[in-house]
Amino acid sequence: MRAVRYDRFGSTPVVVDVPTPEAPADGVVVAVRATGVCRSDWHAWKGHDDSVSLPHVPGHEFSGTVAAVGPDVTEFRVGDRVTAPFVFACGTCEQCRDGATQVCTRQQQPGFTLPGSYAESVVVPHADVNLVALPDGVGFAEAAGLGCRFGTAYHALHARGRVAQGEWVVVYGCGGVGLSTVLVAVAAGARVVAVDVSAAALERAAALGATTVAMEEDAPSTVQRLTGGGAHVSVDAYGSRATSVAAVASLRPRGRHVQIGLLLDDEATPAISMGRVIADELELLGSHGIAVGEYDAMLDDVVAGRLRPAESIGRTIGFEDLPEALEAMDRPASGSGMVVAVL
Repeated sequence: MRAVRYDRFGSTPVVVDVPTPEAPADGVVVAVRATGVCRSDWHAWKGHDDSVSLPHVPGHEFSGTVAAVGPDVTEFRVGDRVTAPFVFACGTCEQCRDGATQVCTRQQQPGFTLPGSYAESVVVPHADVNLVALPDGVGFAEAAGLGCRFGTAYHALHARGRVAQGEWVVVYGCGGVGLSTVLVAVAAGARVVAVDVSAAALERAAALGATTVAMEEDAPSTVQRLTGGGAHVSVDAYGSRATSVAAVASLRPRGRHVQIGLLLDDEATPAISMGRVIADELELLGSHGIAVGEYDAMLDDVVAGRLRPAESIGRTIGFEDLPEALEAMDRPASGSGMVVAVL
């Protein structure tokens, strides 16, 4: 099969022929029909994640059809339309038994600890735990983001941020996960302020229902003014010292901050004002992916039209364009929204 692989961190990825994987006893092989190009893939490619071993096939958000099934799998058959969260859970640890598969202590991740979805096939272990059946009305391209960016936004706002109708939500960073967060917040009946450095990204956020603010030094003050005292929920969907600090500074008393964007390398230790966290009883919440058990409710909303993940897609590309799309993340974004490769 074809796969995109890099042999050194930061080197140009190339399309290579590799053996088609076999299904493990409790797993399946998924024929990939769509895979997203995510900033987390860029972090892995740059060597920011020590779980990645070289040579490596990236990619962690995908959809497709089941191509092969292990003998111990009972819930899925060849030909089933599926997706999966980027956390492959074990299904047996304490966290999994509690339904928190997104923080499984024995988790594996495609595109990080395992070969990823920049390939014509990808293996999903513990398939009865980790695979999610796709309704016929959900297309492969929009479903690719349900495993990471859109699913991450859904979990961040509902399970972690506890967003409620009428509340103010501020989103820092309007890439794929940021625009997904805008969509999820609007669907929940929240009022949204979107902050970014890119005019194109802000224009896209406005089209999805957000009030927009340019990312400048006084952005938190502007958000405080627009929201009448600060947001109830802030989300850093980019992941940097500047955006995380500004997002927390945009909250009203007793507000909830949700950190989605990864803070790695030199960005790992933002200077959050813990004095204000105490005085205003702020909540600082991490958010990691989405639990398998949350998919039913999210997909019900997608099928009913209340959630529209297709609107977070900026452009679709072909498989052979994946190497250039990954390298392009080294440069300022020229567009907005998710990039999805369709096979």
